[in-house]
Amino acid sequence: MLFTYLGFFGFTLFVIFYTTYKLRKDKFTTSKGYFLAGKSLTGPIIAGSMILTNISTEHLIGMNGSSYKNGIIVIAWEVTSAIALVIAAIFFIPKFIKMGLTTIPEFLEKRFDGAIRSIVAFLLMSSFVITLLPIVLYSGAINIESVFDFSVMFNISKEESLIYTVLVIGIIGSLYAIFGGLKAVAYSDSLNGVGLMLGGLLIPVIALFQIGHGDFFSGLSTVYNFAPDKFDIIGKPDSVLPFSVLFTGLMINQLYFWGMNQAIVQRAFGAKNLVEAQKGLIYTGVLKLFVPIIIVLPGLISFYYFQDKYYDTPDLIYPLLVKKVLPTYLYGFFAAVILGAVLSTFNSVLNSASTIFCLDIYKKNINKNVSDSNLVKYGKISSVVLAIIAIAVAPMVAYAPEGLYQLLQQLNGVFFIPISSIIIAGIFFKQINTKGAKAGLFFGFVFYILTTFILQLDIHFVHLWGIEFVLNFIIMFLVSKLFPTAEDHPEMDKGTEEKSWSKVNIAGVILVFLTILIYILLS
Repeated sequence: MLFTYLGFFGFTLFVIFYTTYKLRKDKFTTSKGYFLAGKSLTGPIIAGSMILTNISTEHLIGMNGSSYKNGIIVIAWEVTSAIALVIAAIFFIPKFIKMGLTTIPEFLEKRFDGAIRSIVAFLLMSSFVITLLPIVLYSGAINIESVFDFSVMFNISKEESLIYTVLVIGIIGSLYAIFGGLKAVAYSDSLNGVGLMLGGLLIPVIALFQIGHGDFFSGLSTVYNFAPDKFDIIGKPDSVLPFSVLFTGLMINQLYFWGMNQAIVQRAFGAKNLVEAQKGLIYTGVLKLFVPIIIVLPGLISFYYFQDKYYDTPDLIYPLLVKKVLPTYLYGFFAAVILGAVLSTFNSVLNSASTIFCLDIYKKNINKNVSDSNLVKYGKISSVVLAIIAIAVAPMVAYAPEGLYQLLQQLNGVFFIPISSIIIAGIFFKQINTKGAKAGLFFGFVFYILTTFILQLDIHFVHLWGIEFVLNFIIMFLVSKLFPTAEDHPEMDKGTEEKSWSKVNIAGVILVFLTILIYILLS
């Protein structure tokens, strides 16, 4: 147990000291410095922070649990991200940076009006605090508890142990976001990213060496031959993620997440320039093609070990696999990696939620003349309040019937599809006016809740995303046509056009080709 504690505290303290050292000369007294890292981030730092904001224990636990139960088809959540990142790098980010945005809702005010900015800001903040953060905290607590067995150590129930672990993780994550702003988040994320890649790779590599009796490829062949159906990337029409969703709602979700989601694009807004922002997005796309080795392959290996024994509780699979294959002396390091993954997502999303509250709600609607230093102060206060709400909601997540990752995606649809509809309309369709955008936003919000959670239609929720997206546009065009308004949005064309990265197009083509190749090879 000594090595477990040494590994855990050693890596965790190293990240803290490294981040503190990198920020020793920074003064977070301006909103630009606090919320946008002083516009100082480079491509590799942006990519490391983006991937760690995205990949957390809801992936390690949820995605591996889903691949254990449903097979490799769930890889679509990951590899199709590369295509969305290419589109974001070429079309979305140049537009946003030219406009000098700090938040996504700010774009909506410049394109439509202040009311729609405030509505979307509130929806985004709610989606972060009520859905994403609680699931991240709870899945992290499951993993940390599985390593240290706090329930046995302190003679308390499993449920109590998870609640206390959620509380501790939430407090530590809040401190990063509150005292260091985006820059502290980005630097700690990058270092934790290295740890996650190393620690995450250890699990499938060690497992396959064990299964193959010292031969990695023999182990992989054994796992494949044990259940070849699990490796069918196309799957069946009634599977948990049918192949057909790639052509309906999945890509819309990916475009939103990688090109319009505040928690992700805030890193690009904090870039030194457009070139570094585009590099960051492309580098992230490359990483996303390799991430399934960490968050999909272990689930497939778990089926070889456990068969269908845990089909009713798939979120237990990853911690069980870790305990089965990882040497005890590496437990501490792995627990630190898990903690880092949780903290990276938690503090990143908390920082983004705080940014939205301060700039899109407080400064916009409460005190337009607030000073920079006071805005930073309110950013810290709002982080505390939002963290408390997320910590309080986390225990309610418990074990989702279809797994934590599936639950997260279903809840995301409530917010993401209506918001992505009006942002895409705002960028590409001048015919859609403010009344049309508001109608589309309201319709999409009500339509998804009604069809998914009340009527419970027998249609896959990702297909519903696609249907809703199309209907949103029909509503927006109809309302704009029936209720025309003379609108002028001069701020849309303001700003200085920055020079793009010369290799962004060729890098994008290669990434798209590699994504398609993965489907060809695994079909």
